[in-house]
Amino acid sequence: MSTPRITSLALLTPGNFADDDPYTGLEETLRLFAYGERLGFDGAWIRQRHLEHGVGSAAVFLAAAGQRTERIELGTAVIPIGYESPFRLAEDLALADVLSRGRLQIGFSTGMPHADLLGDLVYDGDWRGFDLSYGRIARVLDHLRGDYLGAPDTVIHSPGNRQRPRLQPHNPGLARRIWYGGGSLRSARWAAGNGLSLLSGNIITGEGTDDFTTAQLNLLAEYRRALSPTGSDRPARVALGRVIVPLDSADAAGRARYRAYAASRHARTLAPQGPKRTLFAPDLVGTAEQILERLVADPVLAEVSELRLELPYEFRREEYEQILHDVRHLIAPELGWRPSVAAAREALR
Repeated sequence: MSTPRITSLALLTPGNFADDDPYTGLEETLRLFAYGERLGFDGAWIRQRHLEHGVGSAAVFLAAAGQRTERIELGTAVIPIGYESPFRLAEDLALADVLSRGRLQIGFSTGMPHADLLGDLVYDGDWRGFDLSYGRIARVLDHLRGDYLGAPDTVIHSPGNRQRPRLQPHNPGLARRIWYGGGSLRSARWAAGNGLSLLSGNIITGEGTDDFTTAQLNLLAEYRRALSPTGSDRPARVALGRVIVPLDSADAAGRARYRAYAASRHARTLAPQGPKRTLFAPDLVGTAEQILERLVADPVLAEVSELRLELPYEFRREEYEQILHDVRHLIAPELGWRPSVAAAREALR
């Protein structure tokens, strides 16, 4: 069995907040991004969630996070494309990327969670006939690439300015930093065929197997088979997500809380769930030594070089910081990870 060797370490947080005090929760999530940067993490990612106590607009949140951080990659995992206007979303992402000096990593998914409640509110018409799947993501990519609109001689005028129209601000690099959160073999093929990097976490579709590990290995193999043999100007990346909760520096109450959280989610890992046969990976909760033993034995981790730490829902910032601290100091170095030169210098300041 191959030994895992992680070269990039990122965190993914849900961005929780209380119903009667959203500011405090969002502010603490911004502080968590800054804390992750100080620890030396390479990336910090936010979930986008609608109708829930979480971030409804990843672009807006990352624009703020870009002003609180200097080096760390800023990611979305993931934006459900069904609720988005491709051109307007591309504008927001491009603006946030420029404000962060080119640090955004944008993850997409298809689907529309809570569509029965939100579909008619988002669209002024029968949205059920629209392309809300891969084609809508492709339209965002087209806009980010900055193709000019209209005929070759089309220009627009504004006070003191005359120019050919295209999405502004235009940063050609952003179109090369797009990811897809793939859970099925079909989605892996589409992402690879369109030159997108791949996010694969602790949820996957069971296609031909009831075993999570086998399904995820098949997904990675399918993605790599479907990559263009001619390559691109930027190699595709693959990032693996795992819920990892070390107990080493947690107090007794924290340890009990972490174990109860994992236990409440364990039943879903025992068999495929629902008509789509969704498979779930168990949360990794224990001492750093116990977690490392399981990670080293994970054949999927040996297939990737980027690990994304998926933080549990509804925990406090202090608990998240303890998890990040223990992973950074007790687990990631044993998997071969080292902070970048810039991160190491920052930690010494």
